[in-house]
Amino acid sequence: MPQTHRVVVVGDALIDEMRDPESLREFPGGAALNVAVGLAVLGVPTTLIAMVGGDAAGAVLRDFLASHDVTLVATPGPFGSSRATSDRTDGEPTYAFNEAAKKRRIEFGPAERAALDAARLVVVSCFPFDDTAQTDAFIAAVSEPEQRLVIDPNPRAGMLADADLFVANFERMAARSLLTKVGDEDAELLYRSTLDDLRRRLLAAGTQTVLATAGRAGASVGTRDGLLVSEPITSLPGAVVDTMGAGDATLASTVQTMLTRGVPTDAAGWQSLLADAMLIAAATCRSEGALLRVPTA
Repeated sequence: MPQTHRVVVVGDALIDEMRDPESLREFPGGAALNVAVGLAVLGVPTTLIAMVGGDAAGAVLRDFLASHDVTLVATPGPFGSSRATSDRTDGEPTYAFNEAAKKRRIEFGPAERAALDAARLVVVSCFPFDDTAQTDAFIAAVSEPEQRLVIDPNPRAGMLADADLFVANFERMAARSLLTKVGDEDAELLYRSTLDDLRRRLLAAGTQTVLATAGRAGASVGTRDGLLVSEPITSLPGAVVDTMGAGDATLASTVQTMLTRGVPTDAAGWQSLLADAMLIAAATCRSEGALLRVPTA
């Protein structure tokens, strides 16, 4: 794919630490990293703008991104690299984030602005929208957001300092976006509402297009002019192993389709986009970890 189709992803990169009674495993992760690597797997030239520390975890993240041909523009991490721990030693999983993750920030200096200016599409995922100064800096750095900006709020309860402020700043950007993705967990955590209600709220507030993902119930697209299409998750052979990367895979597939085929203009186009995304998500769920998987023939 030509470099003129480059996508820049902005957001989190971290180490996912999985603990259970038998083992301790670590994977490079973070929603933005997952989307960036997923796009690269799908053949899209991709740059990730994220905070990465100069520590051993940061070296792992850099090596992983390089192995997938993702260009990294790294904001230094004053508290090191972010880490998320999923602990299943007592049965039900608990989640915790280190200080770096809770205090993550992204600088928008000359290198970041140059990357954003050169991108055909800009995707933001798991951004600290509860930091107004960071949100304002990001808004100022992205030109023509209505034609280029794709947003996934992807909040994490353990990283959320001010839910009301997060909602206000997220909705401010969503109203100026090309497409905004939300999931059923976002609706519950941020709004205590249903996914359908959240989709209607965002469209009423001016968002052009909302991609809504509902786990095993599939996904839907709603547009400001009243179009609504839905697609169930694709049925594939084999057991579902890990649902962690399904939403990120759905977003990566959606962005790749918009990049290569253009933004759909009718129900048939959105239906085709969703069918491809649900196939990618289903394949991703059949392997451990959040790395996007392309289904085999």
